[in-house]
Formats: sequence, C-alpha cells, structure tokens
Amino acid sequence: MSAKIIDGNAIAKEINQETAMEVAVLARNHSVQPGLAVVIIGDNPASQVYVGMKVKKSAELGIYSVRKSLDKNASQKEVLELIRELNADTKIHGILVQSPPPPQIDEEAVVSAINPLKDVDCFHHENLGKMLAGDRSGFLPCTPHGIMMLLERSKIDPAGKHAVVLGRSNIVGKPMMALLVQKAKGANATVTVCHSMTPDIAHYTKQADILIAAIGKPGYVTASMVKKGAVVIDVGINRLEDPSSPKGYKLVGDVNYDEVARIASHITPVPGGVGPMTIAMLMHNAVKACKIQKGIK
Repeated sequence: MSAKIIDGNAIAKEINQETAMEVAVLARNHSVQPGLAVVIIGDNPASQVYVGMKVKKSAELGIYSVRKSLDKNASQKEVLELIRELNADTKIHGILVQSPPPPQIDEEAVVSAINPLKDVDCFHHENLGKMLAGDRSGFLPCTPHGIMMLLERSKIDPAGKHAVVLGRSNIVGKPMMALLVQKAKGANATVTVCHSMTPDIAHYTKQADILIAAIGKPGYVTASMVKKGAVVIDVGINRLEDPSSPKGYKLVGDVNYDEVARIASHITPVPGGVGPMTIAMLMHNAVKACKIQKGIK
C-alpha cells in the first residue's frame, strides 16, 4: 500500500479562491472590505516569517491588513492599549496576536482583551465555549478547522471512526477533539486524546482509523505505531539542521513520513499539508468576522 497524499496546498488554494470571491462580493454589494490586524511582539525569526505570510495572503485575497509591531521589551500595558485601539477601529474586523509573545506578556490576558467578535484565532473563552457547545455562529480555531476541511474535501468521513489525537494543547489538541466528537456532519467520531502522561501511546495509535499528530516531536510516529489503512494527519512543523540544504535546515513533521506513507491510506506531507490550511482558515475567519460585525448574511 502507498498512501494517497492529502495536498494541503491544493485544498487551501480552493478555499482561498472562495474567500477571495466573498471579499469581491462584499466590495461590490456592500462597499465593505474585511480588515485584519496582526500584532507581533519582539523579533522572533519564525514569528516574523509567519506574520509576513499572513499579511501577504491578506493582500492576495483583497483583505485590508495592518501589521502592528511592538518591541520585545513592550509592557503588558502597551500591548493591552494596542488591543483596545484595534477593538475600536471600525476598519479592523479581525485581530490576532502572534504566539508566543515574550515572557513578560500574559498571553491569556491579551487574548481575553480582544473583542470576541474580532477573535479570528478563536482563542477567546467565549468563542471556545461556543465551539465546545457546537455553536457554529462564531469562529473555529484555524488549525483544527483546517484539518476538518482537509478530511471533508478528501471525502474522508470521521463518523463512526476512531480518531486518536496526539497532543492536548489549547491550539490544536483540545479543539481538535471537540470538533471531531461533535454531533454534526463531518464529525461524529469516537475520540481518544493522548499526551505526555499517557502510558503506551502506541497501544492507542494502533487502533486509530484517523491519527492526528500534534506533539512537536520530529518523526515520533513510526510505522509500527500505525494501523494499516489509517488516515494520518501530521500537524508538526519541526526545524532540523541539514547542512545539505541551502537554508541549512529542513522541515519535518511529527510523523516519520517515509515509513508511515507505506502503510497509511492517506497522509499529509510536511510542509504542504496542514500549514497552508491554517492560514486559509484564518482568512476565512477574517471575512466571517466582517460579515458578523456588519450584519451581512
């Protein structure tokens, strides 16, 4: 068996095209342009790259975007003041603060200060609560939502399947579990969540019809841990030194791709799998935020 590659670049492109069409309709019929503010604190190189990608994609889709950069020594007060300004700015419909911030910043307090109607990352407790309750009127977290779209557009139905999620972060693991278990179309899975305190993780992964790896350990999932014919979604993005690469490093996932691709039915590559979907769903949320705030159906 050789796994079918789930092409995140191709599916993200489809979704981005749909988003661009929505943006065009909003401009034509309502004279409205969705606006997104991306806040970055400090000069973390990886964060700078991610922010640049988000701003670039916004421009490509016709979304107005602003990049707000604060010094790495910025105070909590300065960050909260900027959030208040963006909350009050009617041209801005979505706000995200690039994670992780410097250690002096209380990230949870910053997220709580964002107007829930502008919380396009879906980190605010109000939006998380709606998601957990199955209320789709708000936003869904970008990476888990992107994974759900990968499954849907690859015609993989989780209903009745055993899904195993590796990782319990608030960004991926927990919301992933919540979306998969919902009593809703494209969900209805039986879900097991494994983490650092789970004994014999392979015992669970070998039962998975759908395996989602989000633990930040390069190549952790090997072929011996995967059931033949399983769908494997690799959320990990790990940078490893590679002198043979022009950049001096290579990106790998949490899954040993070469091994697992030989026994899985479907698999996402790294890069080019989940990553592009995260940005696509962020753009989707920015447009949704605009429509909600403007009362546009």
